Order: sequence, then C-alpha cells, then structure tokens
Amino acid sequence: MLQLQFLSSRTLNPKLCPFHSLSNSNSRPNSFTSISSTENFFNIKKKKLSVKCRQSEYYEQKSFPNPPNNSSFASQSSTEVSVGALQAKVYVGHSIYKGKAALTVEPKAPEFVSLDSGASKLSKDGYVLLQFAPAAGVRQYDWSRKQVFSLSVTEIGTLVGLGARESCEFFHDPFKGRSEEGKVRKVLKVEPLPDGSGHFFNLSVQNKLINLDESIYIPVTRAEYTVLVSAFNYILPYLLGWHAYANSIKPDDSIRANNANPRYGGDYEWNR
Repeated sequence: MLQLQFLSSRTLNPKLCPFHSLSNSNSRPNSFTSISSTENFFNIKKKKLSVKCRQSEYYEQKSFPNPPNNSSFASQSSTEVSVGALQAKVYVGHSIYKGKAALTVEPKAPEFVSLDSGASKLSKDGYVLLQFAPAAGVRQYDWSRKQVFSLSVTEIGTLVGLGARESCEFFHDPFKGRSEEGKVRKVLKVEPLPDGSGHFFNLSVQNKLINLDESIYIPVTRAEYTVLVSAFNYILPYLLGWHAYANSIKPDDSIRANNANPRYGGDYEWNR
C-alpha cells in the first residue's frame, strides 16, 4: 500500500519529477527520441516558413524600378532586353555593286486589315523593291538619282523561272487609271549576257512630269542571280501573307470552323 501511494503521488505531481523519470515510467522505450524528432519536425517547419519569407522579399525586389546589381537580376534584365529587341522591326536587303551602277533588293511586307470579328485579312500583297543607282565615281554611287521598280509576286515568279538563255520584260505605269496616266513609264528588261554568264538588268524610266529620260543597267553574274532567286523563293510565301495564316492555325479552331461551315474548308471538295 505504501508503495502504491508513493507511485500515485509521483503520478499526481509530474512537475516534481525529472524529465527522464517520466520517460522511464512509459512502457515504450524510445519516448525521448520520439519527442526529440517531434521538436525537429517543428524546427523544419520554421525553416520552411523562413524560406517563404525570403521568397516574398525576392518578388518585392523584382517590382523595384532599379533592382540591386547582382547576377540574378542582371541576367533577368538582359533576357528581357533581348526578347524586346526581337519584337522590333527589322530591315534587310541585298546589294550588287558594279562599275556603272548598283542594285539593291529589298522585300516589303504585305498589308492586312482588321475585320469586325477580330480576325485579319490580307489587303495587299507584299513586293520586292529594286533600286538602281548610277555610279558617280570609283566605288561611289549617286543614290539621289536612284530609280525604283516594284516587283509583284507574279513578276518575281517570272524571274525565278527564267532560264539561262531566256529574257523577260515588265512595264509599269504608276499613274494607271488616273489623270496622269501615260506620263510616267517604267520598263525593266532582264536579258541574258552574250557569253551566257548571267543577265543584264536594264531599267528605263521616262517621266514627262519632270522631263526625265534615264536608263540604268547593271550586269548580274550567274552566281549573283542564283542568290537573288534563292532569296525570292524564300520570301515569296511571306509576301503572300501565308506565314501569318500558318501562325494563326490551331487544330481546335480549324475543326470547329469546318463543322460550323460545311461549305468552306479543305474537305469541301471531297464532300460534294
């Protein structure tokens, strides 16, 4: 009985007993280890909370107009600049320089109009602008006297399919259909060189409005002509605006459009 009272007193007053005596009174042997692991678990949670606080501070620093100068922010800013630079408009061209003249070839983008539905539609094909400048000295050209000629997609196709011994001729009247029709005449002739090593590009311009009659010609070697044909083949789908259409294609949209409008779409021919 005395022993039982002593044990009950120990049980009723746990604060008077050391911590190891309580652990020893438990029938399970590793109670102290379990308590320690529980404390470690709470410590880990505290560390996770501290990491979240640092992460929030990181996002707050990103919103500053002038972030600190470290490698992470420097790499981020450089990436944003490079991405923005890719969205800027780019101008390209190819030039051929000879003793009596220079020829520059530049593509011009097609034009689109916005529809009420929010879509866009091609309103005008792109073209390739040819600029002829006469020579003003040794390796010098007078671009103030340049003459221009715009090649349509059909005319580009003619040049692409032109044989080594074949020639072609294009006629333009910039004021066709207007009151000044016939006052400006432009004729571009592309003829093979006598030895078959390339083609002559000859642009003749008659402008009665300013009393101008000028002819500029430049020889283009076979290699130079091959480069032009390669560039024409590459840029032609873009001049037709097909790249914009290809970028807008989505499988779900095309299926939905064909189901909604059975009269349109690529399957119309096979469903007749």
